[in-house]
Amino acid sequence: MSGTSMDGVDAAVVETDGHRILGFGPSGYRAYSDDERAVLRAALGQWHGPDVDAAAELVTLAHAEALSEFDEVDLIGVHGQTLAHEPSGRGTLQVGDGKGLAQALGVPVVWDFRSDDVAMGGEGAPLAPFFHFACAKWIEATQPLCFLNLGGVGNLTYVDPSYNGPEAPGALLAFDTGPANAPVDDLMQARLGLPMDRDGAVARGGTVETGALELFLSEPYFTRMPPKSLDRNDFSEMIKLVQELSDADAVATLTGMCAAGVVQGMEHCPKPPSRLLVTGGGRHNPVLMEMLRVALDCPVEPVEAVGLDGDMLEAQAFAYLAARVARRLPTSCPGTTGVKALVGGGVVSSVANGAEG
Repeated sequence: MSGTSMDGVDAAVVETDGHRILGFGPSGYRAYSDDERAVLRAALGQWHGPDVDAAAELVTLAHAEALSEFDEVDLIGVHGQTLAHEPSGRGTLQVGDGKGLAQALGVPVVWDFRSDDVAMGGEGAPLAPFFHFACAKWIEATQPLCFLNLGGVGNLTYVDPSYNGPEAPGALLAFDTGPANAPVDDLMQARLGLPMDRDGAVARGGTVETGALELFLSEPYFTRMPPKSLDRNDFSEMIKLVQELSDADAVATLTGMCAAGVVQGMEHCPKPPSRLLVTGGGRHNPVLMEMLRVALDCPVEPVEAVGLDGDMLEAQAFAYLAARVARRLPTSCPGTTGVKALVGGGVVSSVANGAEG
């Protein structure tokens, strides 16, 4: 998985039959350098051209390096790097050559997970919810709960584990809550030359500008009913709302916007969740986590509280989804992406000449 934070490639092994999680294996991480992140940033929002080609070549190479560390793997799921996401318009674009990786690594690769969902009227995102359902079963949850991924964009999955499978109506509701780390990262890079607000150190010294927060929450996106999804740069105008503020106040306000989007999103849950389990880089930000704890009525905890790995959950999700695609099982449904019917999206490239199935 190479996510919207563009920090690097996460790789993780999952033992699964496509229904249950049977165990977790080793994991690894291949970081992007500053120069490589610049290549990816240059291609954001583009659908074709030399910048996209350069990003695709980089993403494929980085994935090959990350995946070469693993032995005795039967199947690989590669999400790739999202450069553009416009489900109601031009579609969705994730770069990374699954066919080439299958040939190079000698292992079948499942890739292009989102296109089929979008072609059938879905948002194409988020796709991790089916895995979140399996995680809820793995931890033996009995009450409804939520998983919150705070990467570049925030996305929420409501899971009711009383259902037998994720495709059952009512088992899942999922959607993007709004921007998460991406605006903070972009502002930190632009103003301070730093990739992120590590440990919320800058936000901790600032004050949230309520006027900017109110303008942010007036965006039409927050009144739309889920499922719904965002591109990484859909809220790029947020930076303008804080451009006159000090560094600390600007970062605090952007962090507050992330939390406010989550709080708004939680109102869509069919039942009050018993807990909110947080994954992704945002869970390392104590300021953001405290904002959520103060605003919400349920416990807010990192997924490590139930024995899961928040740094690798997204990579594990696409390993799990790859197994589902290979077994012709659905990977999204109306409750997760708004697609019209159950969809098992993904292209399977075999080892022999990268043949697709």
